[in-house]
Amino acid sequence: MKILLLEDDTALASILVDYLEDEYEVTQTYSMKQALRLSEEENFDLYIFDINVPDGDGISLLKELRDFQNETPAIFITAFESTKYLKSAFESGANDFIRKPFDLEELTQRIENIKRHFGLEGVLKITPTLEFDVKTHTIFDAHKRVRLTHKESECLHYFYKNRHRVVSSDELLQNFWEFDEMPGDDAIRTIVKNLRKHIGKEHIVNIRGEGYKFE
Repeated sequence: MKILLLEDDTALASILVDYLEDEYEVTQTYSMKQALRLSEEENFDLYIFDINVPDGDGISLLKELRDFQNETPAIFITAFESTKYLKSAFESGANDFIRKPFDLEELTQRIENIKRHFGLEGVLKITPTLEFDVKTHTIFDAHKRVRLTHKESECLHYFYKNRHRVVSSDELLQNFWEFDEMPGDDAIRTIVKNLRKHIGKEHIVNIRGEGYKFE
């Protein structure tokens, strides 16, 4: 699991990185601009953002990411007591919120809850009979094992993580291809066709004029 940590308190950042790296892969930055650049260059499974950083704030950063259809789950950490920041955080697209000072185990439990909710564990049960190993890009049951291409695996995982909503072709294109390498909608249709062949067409439903929904 890859985490992008935006925290400008050097002492706290060091503690968090040392603690989290026992279980997760952590990239840490003190800068909002750097965090934005990193989010564009790499695919992260979770964002942990401080609200107040020297060159901006985590809430504005997350809102910008959401405007570009980046749906990576996010946890905010802050020393602010006012509920207005809590409201702003969730309005920007946050999934959880934790106030400083906090126990490190509490942060772990919040991360694990995000993992369960968004299907970030290594092996996911995607249908009553089929499982999906995210790391090996493999779908399997008691009788068969199919290895997906990297893009098929990424798209299936994305569908699963966003199974509560409709995902458009444009969103998939923006999340899995660089702008100058972006193919047409036919690439998404081909991936969806292949995934349906492996898991059953009833599990990826075409919502006319909007996109696809995983069921």
